[in-house]
Amino acid sequence: MKLQVMTYAGYRGDERPVRFTLGATTRQVEVIEDRWYGEDHDYFKVVADDGNLYLLRHDREADEWELTMTETLTRGE
Repeated sequence: MKLQVMTYAGYRGDERPVRFTLGATTRQVEVIEDRWYGEDHDYFKVVADDGNLYLLRHDREADEWELTMTETLTRGE
């Protein structure tokens, strides 16, 4: 599912996501749990302000973001 992502651009463009909009809902990224870089894509496992876990994928060549997974976390995780 494609989405709009606002990023922090440090020494490299689109260094990390800070918030994303999915439909009419905007979520603030609270924690980046993990990140890894592939040949064409960057991946970010984040916890948003709703307490859920999201896996965001950035296609560097097309400069497009996609939500590839979401998981509802229970308290204490």
